[in-house]
Amino acid sequence: MKKVVIALSVLAITLTSCGSKKKIAALEEENKKIQDLLNTCTVKLNTCLTEKDHMASQMEFLKKNNSDLINNMGNLTTLSSKGAENLEKSLESLKEKDLKITRLQDALTKKDSVTLALVTSLKSSVGINDPDIQVNVEKGVVFISIADKLLFKSGSYVVSDRAKEVLAKVAKVVNSKPDFECMVEGHTDNVPIKNAVLVDNWDLSAKRATSIVRVLQDDLGVNPKQLIAAGRSFYVPLADNDTPENRAKNRRTRIVVLPKIDQFYDMIEKEMKNMTGKN
Repeated sequence: MKKVVIALSVLAITLTSCGSKKKIAALEEENKKIQDLLNTCTVKLNTCLTEKDHMASQMEFLKKNNSDLINNMGNLTTLSSKGAENLEKSLESLKEKDLKITRLQDALTKKDSVTLALVTSLKSSVGINDPDIQVNVEKGVVFISIADKLLFKSGSYVVSDRAKEVLAKVAKVVNSKPDFECMVEGHTDNVPIKNAVLVDNWDLSAKRATSIVRVLQDDLGVNPKQLIAAGRSFYVPLADNDTPENRAKNRRTRIVVLPKIDQFYDMIEKEMKNMTGKN
């Protein structure tokens, strides 16, 4: 009987032990699944936290950017207002400059008109058909070029009687223009000259210029304040000094009739002041 009881006890313990192992195995399997799930959730949680931090950083950036944009819009509004004011000032400045240019052009046109009238008068008085006398305009200045043979004998600075006839016609025009200056330029060829009075071609060209100036002043009544005497020697030739014909071209007296520069600028300055006063 005892053997039977012992056997049943052993059988019960064995059965009980087998049931516990199955439960433990099942619990371990369930625990593994739960652990895997927990790990997965942990990873997802960490990812979400990272994304949250990133989104928070982006939100701060967007907030700051939005604030900057709002400030910039305000600045742009201010700048637009200032830009409009500056544009208006620039337009006014351009108008003033245009007016100045117009007045300068008017002054130059007036000067050119006077110069044209002077040329017409000189050509009419002096005569345009004489090949030894040339009247032309260069850059708004009137030039009268008179060949040497009409004015002086070779190597001399004594004005000939024929020259006085030509100079009388020039003097008549100059006297009618008291606001103009008359510059007399003496030009020679490059043949050396030296005597008891003249040292070189500088002397000859200068003395020829002063001789003509004296005739214009003393004999023909030109105001000396309008006269200028200048010697140019042989340094401004019309042609190479390589033939007798070319040297004859270079021996000449040039009379330059031009508005007084200071008066011309005074006229422009006056126009400027008038414009400033009107603005």
